[in-house]
Amino acid sequence: MALPLTPPAPTAIRLIVIAASVCLSASAVLAQAPVPVPVPVPVPAPSAASPSVTAQTVATGLQHPWAVAFLPEGRFLVTERPGRLRVVDADGKLQPPVQGLPEVVAGGQGGLLDVVTDSDFARNRTLYFCYSEPGQGTTNSTALASARLSADRQRLEDVKVLFSQQPKVSSTAHFGCRVVERRVDGKPDGTLFLTLGDRFSRRDDAQKLDNHLGKIVRVGKDGGAPKDNPFVGKAGALPEIWSYGHRNSQGATMGPDGRLWQHEHGAQGGDEINLPQPGKNYGWPLVSFGVNYDGSQIGDGSSVKPGLEPPLHHWTPSIAPSGMAFLASDKYGPAWKGNLFVGSLKFQYLDRIELKDGKVVAEHQLLQDLGRIRDVRQGPDGLLYVLTDSPMGKLVRLQPQP
Repeated sequence: MALPLTPPAPTAIRLIVIAASVCLSASAVLAQAPVPVPVPVPVPAPSAASPSVTAQTVATGLQHPWAVAFLPEGRFLVTERPGRLRVVDADGKLQPPVQGLPEVVAGGQGGLLDVVTDSDFARNRTLYFCYSEPGQGTTNSTALASARLSADRQRLEDVKVLFSQQPKVSSTAHFGCRVVERRVDGKPDGTLFLTLGDRFSRRDDAQKLDNHLGKIVRVGKDGGAPKDNPFVGKAGALPEIWSYGHRNSQGATMGPDGRLWQHEHGAQGGDEINLPQPGKNYGWPLVSFGVNYDGSQIGDGSSVKPGLEPPLHHWTPSIAPSGMAFLASDKYGPAWKGNLFVGSLKFQYLDRIELKDGKVVAEHQLLQDLGRIRDVRQGPDGLLYVLTDSPMGKLVRLQPQP
């Protein structure tokens, strides 16, 4: 069920005080080591080694689709931001909305956002989804829930809210909301990462550990904070926090190196790729490679500072990244295997990113006539799938050509 949300005036942000008495500031953890500055990578022309691919439409008529997941029988799960979860048949037929969702606040950037299936879905039929959860009055939060999909794929059962961002705020922007099942040595460890935006008007909270805004959190599949999270037992810090100083992350995935990879929106310029490490501070809003939308500097104008983690890569001008996936299959040949793929909402292309020794060495713009790319995933067939963000959004398969 989707509830309309009227955006408040930018100054009408209310703070709900939570039970934490001490805010840990970033200055308490600053080191003095010199900081390397990431260098933008030029976009090369297509090479002869690149495969020829066709954008094959699987389904259309999706209203602002946000995320796609894969069912073992060859069908798809797709979220629509206005508050619907759809099963899409292999032939592209849209099934009626899945019943049993909790209340979703649909407005601005909020709604029903990410969905992922559990690694043992074939046995337990469990999925996890992220959405904007209503609070009192105009307040809302980014929330993570689990549910069991019925055998007939028509309804959700045993829905449980695992996590809800604190405090709830009056904002329709910067929800973050990407969900990643953590893996250690290639195996699920029973925990989930969730990206949380700064909610736009609350940027300074990204540096405070007594709230969840502008953070990445790690929770167990039961919703509890794992005991080895970096801030467990620390006064004034919330135990779910994994890393902080993030702006608005709409893409995250486990990399082939076993680490969490994440990207986030900058303001005007300064979109980033990061590898969030436990307890580390990624700088927002103290540093940025971008500027504010009015052209003014962010913080003191610095792009890097000692003690704040620099990004692996940054984009200026901003590409407005969304969705993130590594290609593990060889379906597209050796030139693409191991590459990172990121959608661009602003410039409407799929970015194929080549990496060498953990660094970005080249970028290639694909699908430039497709539209705003919201999500990209590798399917169980080894092929890449993307979603386009529009009132008549599409699920598209990248089909390699001989």
